[in-house]
Amino acid sequence: MGILWFPVVMLTQMGAHRLGVAWSGQLLLAARVILGIRVEVRGTPPKGECIVAAKHQSFLDILAIANSVPQCAFIMKRVLLYVPIMGYFARKAGCIPIDRSRGSDAMKQIGAEIRIAQARPEGLGQLVIYPEGTRTQPGEKRKYKHGVAVVRGDTGLNVVPVAVNCGVFWPKKGFPFRSGVSIIEFLPEIGPESDHATFMSELYTTIETASDALLAEAGA
Repeated sequence: MGILWFPVVMLTQMGAHRLGVAWSGQLLLAARVILGIRVEVRGTPPKGECIVAAKHQSFLDILAIANSVPQCAFIMKRVLLYVPIMGYFARKAGCIPIDRSRGSDAMKQIGAEIRIAQARPEGLGQLVIYPEGTRTQPGEKRKYKHGVAVVRGDTGLNVVPVAVNCGVFWPKKGFPFRSGVSIIEFLPEIGPESDHATFMSELYTTIETASDALLAEAGA
């Protein structure tokens, strides 16, 4: 798919987004047919510029989010840029690479990249951030990193929390898979009005409470 779409993606960023939706859709179909895992999307996926702050349990939630929003861009580990074909397409789609070892300098880089993206005719789109910073086991609790609040403060964008139970069906390490219906839920957006500490507390409570409910629904 990458090779066939290459001419289109070279000409326009939206070509990379359309490929992302198509590619993730093919993989979700394969997961349903081969593994018996179906993804149910609840809530209203955002269409305009926003920050998507999502619980992260497996590769499955990445595919589900990428397939649900039209202009998805992830804040991702820099090493992923070196994945053949996919790394080029991710950068073309507006994904922002981050070097975690650089600390505060990494946040400055993210801010600069976001301002560049917002200045483009197609805009920033839906910027996906995983506040935990890594994949977690179902039910595992981690302190949320403050990068999402910093980006929110810099951009003034609304934040759309996302709860998941994907780790029950497609674990962090990939095996064993479990057939069934995995759920991602887009929750009501959080506006830019609250202060940093209040926002972080509200985001954590919203995502974790909803994710725990989805885990219980899956029998986990």
